[in-house]
Amino acid sequence: MCETCSSPSIGRRRLLAGGLAGGLALAAAPLFAASAFAQTSGGYGTATPVTPDEAMKRLVDGNARYVAGKPQEADYSAGRLKRATGQQPFAAIVACSDSRVVPELVFDQGPGELFIVRVAGNFIDENGLASLEFATAVLGVKLILVLGHASCGAVQATITSIKDNTLPPGHLPSLVNAIRPAVYEAMRSNPSDLLAAASDQNVKLNAKLAQTAGPILSERAAAGQLKSAAAMYDIGTGKVTFL
Repeated sequence: MCETCSSPSIGRRRLLAGGLAGGLALAAAPLFAASAFAQTSGGYGTATPVTPDEAMKRLVDGNARYVAGKPQEADYSAGRLKRATGQQPFAAIVACSDSRVVPELVFDQGPGELFIVRVAGNFIDENGLASLEFATAVLGVKLILVLGHASCGAVQATITSIKDNTLPPGHLPSLVNAIRPAVYEAMRSNPSDLLAAASDQNVKLNAKLAQTAGPILSERAAAGQLKSAAAMYDIGTGKVTFL
């Protein structure tokens, strides 16, 4: 069981989640009604995926277009008025704050199609869990993808912190402490490239959390309504490798 799921603060989160779940149920109806157009909600007028596997295929196909330099033609102003009435993204992406990582471009998707949760180091904390619960319970997201990237500065800072037995200044220790489990796990295998191994492990651990954190995400996963996945983005080539 993951440390985050068993932390004392989860008790408080679950208490809040109980109230949130009721609120979500009430909020879902008007939101879905307002976004009834969402069967063709994307910037490209593409039908919204109805299963996790269809959502995954759409991401895979989109990245292939991006790598090939053949993105779909899109007028991002088109559909603006429709998007003002609601949203129905088909996937949630947990991405790093790195300015070179732009999920909408990486997966060749338009406005309103991806729900993005960003933090340096692409890990899921309490706020990230709440955001993902909202995305799934209210907006109907079918897939959560945790997307890491090559040469991640947050992961490297964590490795340096562990090796030097020091902590960075300010609020940076909160990032380091969140990524530590992945680095420790990678160190056990004694890899030749610790940064790459720790980055891979980080997305895997957080993808597991995205599917097992209760009550909302785990219940939807158990019902087959939600899947999570881990992937790494190569900034140089643009290719996303699913782990």
